[in-house]
Amino acid sequence: KEKYGRDENEEYHREPFAVDISEGKNDTVYNAHSYHTKVPYKAIMRYILHYTNPGDLILDGFSGTGMTGVASRRCGSEQDIKSLGFTLNGENILNEDGQIVSKFGQRHVILNDLSPSASLIAYNYNLIPDKKSFINEAKKILRKVKQECSWMYETNHSESSGIQKGIINYVVWSDVFRCPSCTEEIIYWNVAVDTDKKKIINEFECSHCGAKLEKGKLERSWETKYDSHLGKTINIAKQVPVLINYSLGTRRFEKKIDEEDLKLLEKIESVPCNYWYPTDRMPEGDESRRNDRIGFTHVHHFYTSRNLKTLATFVHYSKFSRFFNHLLFFFQASINRATKTNRFRFGGTGGLSGTLYVPSLIFERNVISLLEKKLNDYEKFILEEKGANNVQSVITNQSTTNLSNIKSNSIDYIFTDPPFGKNLMYSELNFLWECWLKIVTNNEKEAIINNTQLKGIYEYQNLMEQSFCNYFRVLKPGRWMTVEFSNSQASVWNAIQEAIQKAGFVIANVSALDKKQGSFKAVTTTTAVKQDLVISAYKPKTEHIEKMRREQNTEESAWTFVRQHLEQLPKFIGHKGEAQIIAERTPRILFDRMVAYHVQNGLPVPISSAEFQAKVA
Repeated sequence: KEKYGRDENEEYHREPFAVDISEGKNDTVYNAHSYHTKVPYKAIMRYILHYTNPGDLILDGFSGTGMTGVASRRCGSEQDIKSLGFTLNGENILNEDGQIVSKFGQRHVILNDLSPSASLIAYNYNLIPDKKSFINEAKKILRKVKQECSWMYETNHSESSGIQKGIINYVVWSDVFRCPSCTEEIIYWNVAVDTDKKKIINEFECSHCGAKLEKGKLERSWETKYDSHLGKTINIAKQVPVLINYSLGTRRFEKKIDEEDLKLLEKIESVPCNYWYPTDRMPEGDESRRNDRIGFTHVHHFYTSRNLKTLATFVHYSKFSRFFNHLLFFFQASINRATKTNRFRFGGTGGLSGTLYVPSLIFERNVISLLEKKLNDYEKFILEEKGANNVQSVITNQSTTNLSNIKSNSIDYIFTDPPFGKNLMYSELNFLWECWLKIVTNNEKEAIINNTQLKGIYEYQNLMEQSFCNYFRVLKPGRWMTVEFSNSQASVWNAIQEAIQKAGFVIANVSALDKKQGSFKAVTTTTAVKQDLVISAYKPKTEHIEKMRREQNTEESAWTFVRQHLEQLPKFIGHKGEAQIIAERTPRILFDRMVAYHVQNGLPVPISSAEFQAKVA
């Protein structure tokens, strides 16, 4: 009988996992909380099922939102197993050909991330609260918030029968510019937005003098206001409300801002908030201070006054609850769409991904409704969690360069999706969340390329190498690590490969995920960095390492490496009876892996390329 394509009596053997994967993101887990990067948990499940057994211990040192933890737990969910196209036969999980691919059951997990906000998200995804009690508590707090703050989201609805109060769904705010020809103020919305055709125009006319204009060539209009939090007068880019969308009963309406709406905004500004909210200076950074040029220098500048006061009211009532950390989950999930980074677009709203860009047309959402929606999303997720949770989940907030609290050779499998170069400035992007938590990321050990932090490709590679060295130390010999690699530059791709190999791992497979086809193909060149990559690497068994050290300066160390490496590789890959070339088994790749391993581990390269090619031919 065979198990995982091998003799079922064999203690542990896995080949690198590289099969077609196409997992969507539109599910209750994914929708409960957004994050800058987030691998769908069902995709991770496939790797966990392939490389581990029930009860195994899995590590993710760059865990982000903790999807590796969700995946580990749901390996014991019959519904999730079947959704992957597998069937169950007792404890065995079978593929469509009836072969055993894994065992049914939950795995244990250690989730670590440098970011406090990411750790909070992971905590909530993996330590489920008492469902009924939590939901009742959350709704009770939202009722209090609504009682105190709903007046700020009211607008007049005029009909022949008199004035009624509608509930604001959202308000569109517009930048104000000055025409270079006549110097008069121009409200961007009025000249650039065609509501009939549902499009934003690139070239438009000045509403005063008719001059032909382009947004990029306009100067902003500024306003001077007193910032009571900073105790001084500030200059800030002028923005004015232009459109209100509101509900009356079940019907929705739109209207232009009227005099009563402006009076309401003045009243909101004048009424002091009795509760704490963050007023921190935005930290130094490539991304975090991009809005200094428009006067958005501190956290509170990123919110309208009513949204800021409503969020502060929610935090005030939440801090007295035993479910405080869980309440912060859906509060934090609301933050991005509660700030001025939320864009008005005819095709949908949302911030510009991976940035803190403040648009010229801001979409101010009703924060009470937003909190209710995100609670509903979280409620769907926790209600979906059925059965006993027997997973031991450890969630830590520290740098992966220091995992001294994890024993050597104790981890059965590593799945990791680390930061890649300068793709995302995590600590800067998370600041708008973390200032509410009163604890922010210590970016000294943040593995990124960042001009402000004086981190280039060398510093990035060094931090990644330290992290992979820790991974190597804690992983059991003969076990696997999967590295999800997102789109980046060739220099970063080379740095990652070198960091992995310097740590002592042997790369057994690199596959590119074709997002259109949901399939993998072998990768042998740096041009592949334009795609999402999956790196499969293993920690050599101790006896092989010792044998190669004894054989150094002899040709035999090359063949010892090759033999143990071939043991880790698939013997056949095919689809519908058609065999495919296994790139890792080709002489050129085998030689490259052998040389890399010897060089990275301080062993002399024992054989030339020509001699190697001749002997394996």
